[in-house]
Amino acid sequence: MPHIKVKPFDRTIVDEKIQQENILQFRAVSVNQRDELWGIHLEDEDFLLQVKYFEEVVLIKYDKVTRPLKVNLLKKALSEVATLLNLEVVASNITQHKESRIASAYEKHIEDFYDITFPKEKVCVEVGFGSGRHLLYQAKKNPDTLFIGLEIHTPSAQQVLKQIALQGLDNIWVVNYDARLFLEMLPSNLLEKIFVHFPVPWDKKPHRRVISTTFLEESMRTLKEGGRLELRTDSDNYFWYALETFFSVPKTHVEVRKNESLEVTSKYEARWLRMQKDIYDLYVTALEISEPKKPLEPFVFNDVCYRDGLIERLPKKAMVFEGYFVHIERLYRIGDNALLIKCSFGSFDRPEHKYLLLDKEQGRYFASPPVRTSVNYLAHLKLTELLSHV
Repeated sequence: MPHIKVKPFDRTIVDEKIQQENILQFRAVSVNQRDELWGIHLEDEDFLLQVKYFEEVVLIKYDKVTRPLKVNLLKKALSEVATLLNLEVVASNITQHKESRIASAYEKHIEDFYDITFPKEKVCVEVGFGSGRHLLYQAKKNPDTLFIGLEIHTPSAQQVLKQIALQGLDNIWVVNYDARLFLEMLPSNLLEKIFVHFPVPWDKKPHRRVISTTFLEESMRTLKEGGRLELRTDSDNYFWYALETFFSVPKTHVEVRKNESLEVTSKYEARWLRMQKDIYDLYVTALEISEPKKPLEPFVFNDVCYRDGLIERLPKKAMVFEGYFVHIERLYRIGDNALLIKCSFGSFDRPEHKYLLLDKEQGRYFASPPVRTSVNYLAHLKLTELLSHV
């Protein structure tokens, strides 16, 4: 991923430039002084750059939590920061490549789904589309249906955005986000189908699996009556785990198929078929119309701001509650009157990682609030209570 290595420099230059109007918003210094985070605002997006100081070189790279989908935006930020601070670059990989502008219209952020209009009457979701072969095939075959593709692997999401432009498709939205959280953003009774093809089995870390009782409940809520969730896997363990999960709910209709050929296959599936591995299909059909989903309140902090002594009073260990947790991971000082807090919270199997920015007047999430799920809202309320009383 994009980064630059520069020779050591006077850090006060950064503070001087922040006072002027440019892409630098703030410099947050870790309490243990081992690294820094620089707030960036570029092309209407906010994100962080991570800065690590070594004896003979300084490494400036992207921050995993806040990184934008567009790699060229990161490269541009690194280039502009180096120029702005007159840094002496000794190594870099920030050469910008031409990106398709057409495809960007089909890139959606999780926040877009708080209030969105779907352009097609029929809507389907594909979880973890990988190379996008199945997603692109379905979209081309069904022009009257909107396909929302979810993929947490950023390069795969970027490649599919390029293919959308090259193939002239207008019925795909790409969301670079975790599917386990995404379904809670959708209204009830919306979807025709949910495709989950060859998810990572996570045999050693089962809590990271896409399929779970919660995911199944959200799938049944978002599917129309008669719509179905389609799981396809080559893993024996995952098949039996999913089957047990699907039968654990009180009322369900499950169909099992084995070694059924599809009209389109991925390169991995083709390899497994040549190896004569078994392929399992599990179809779960929604049997009834679901109740409308009640919207959650916005995730804002009331009566939360930076106060002297706050750092010393924050809990050092994770706080565990029924169904969720809150963990203050790292603290960064911004001058003498502000604080950047890196934290994780929410559900144990699909936690959120966010930054909180507190100054003397207010507190807010940087660069974006958490996904509006019920468990995240409980964690947000606990964070609000914690920061208001410490």
